[in-house]
Formats: sequence, structure tokens, C-alpha cells
Amino acid sequence: MSDDKPQSSYASPPCMAGEVAPDYFDPLAVDPQQAVDVARWRKAKRAELLAMRAALPVTELQAIAKGIAAGLDRVLEELLPDVRGKVISGFWPIKAEPDLRFWLASLAERGAITALPVVETRFAPLVFRPWKPGDPMVRGDWNIPVPTTTETVQPDLALAPLVGWDRQGYRLGYGGGYFDRTLAARKPMAVGIGLSAARIGSIFPQPHDIPLDRIVTEEGVQEISRPG
Repeated sequence: MSDDKPQSSYASPPCMAGEVAPDYFDPLAVDPQQAVDVARWRKAKRAELLAMRAALPVTELQAIAKGIAAGLDRVLEELLPDVRGKVISGFWPIKAEPDLRFWLASLAERGAITALPVVETRFAPLVFRPWKPGDPMVRGDWNIPVPTTTETVQPDLALAPLVGWDRQGYRLGYGGGYFDRTLAARKPMAVGIGLSAARIGSIFPQPHDIPLDRIVTEEGVQEISRPG
């Protein structure tokens, strides 16, 4: 999730890039006013895209999820052709996100270790707990169900839900910064999951934003173009 909420109690927002990605160095630094402008723009764009997604009928969301699952199968053929013993994390769908739990269940049947992300500590990287259909769950942060087990695993591949995305592989999330911190700290292969209609020209990436390895929509695996 893109951490786009600069502190407002200081004359200029503090740079958090060192805490999010310790090995990142921005030779040009960040214009504090630009950071504020980007945060405001992202907030408005996020609300617009969430409203668009929430208006979709259930049948269309189900079709979108099936299309995404087919694209994910192609990603696995490329990156993890043998999933046995591999840890693949998904997400519990909220706010009309594509429901890919059926796809995770199929991976578990093939011998993969499937997992879900959990917020154990606010403003820290996510942890991942093993999960398969039928496992006991409790309500976690923001009332999102999480596995009751305290066991944690390290994903070989992690799915990251998108509110919006761009061709450079950057994601617009919910604004908490959790996935960016997780990608910086744990460095799994990361695959963004979202709608084709949620593509935007640019999220105007900031130093703390981490690009994804792949992005999959209902139209398939999307081409990512890195600058330079």
C-alpha cells in the first residue's frame, strides 16, 4: 500500500524513505510541497477508483476473478512452475476486491503452502500466516479475518491488491504503506492484482513506493515498462 500521508504537524514533512527502504537513496530528494500535492491527488483518485469498483455487480466481479486466476496461472508457469512446498500468499477480499480464495485453494491441493497477510504491529511490515479453506479465523485489524495460528511463513510469491496501477509497475493502495514496507523488508516476488479499468497514467511514485514484479488483471498479465 502506498504510504502517501505526510505528517502535517511540521513545516515540511519528514522523509520516511530510510525507514521504509533502508537501502534507498534519492539523490534529488523530495519537494515537500510535491509530496503534499501527490498525497492529495492520490486520495481523490483512490476514492474515485473504489467507487467505480464498488458499483460493479457481483457477477462481473466473479468473472473478473476468474480472468485474474487464469493470468496468475500463466505467471506461475513462468516464475514457479512447481508450487509444491512453495509459500504463496493471497489476501482476504475487502471493498469489492477480486476474490481469489478459490485459486489459493487449488494451489493448496497441488502442495503449495498458502498464506494470508496479517497486521501484527501498526506501521510495521506485514507478517504472513499459513491459511487454507476451513482454517479457524478471527477478526483482525479493520475487521479483516486472519488465521488464528501464530505460525508465520515467508512468501516466495505475494499477491498485492491494487486500487490503481500504472505501466511502470507501481500500485495505488489504501494509503497505509503496509505493502511497500513489506516489499522493502521481506522482498518476495510481488504480483499486483487489480482491474484493467483501474490503470492510471502514473501514481507519481515517491521514494518509498516499491514497484511490483508483475501486474495481473482480468485481461491477463500486463506489460510493465521500467524507465531507462
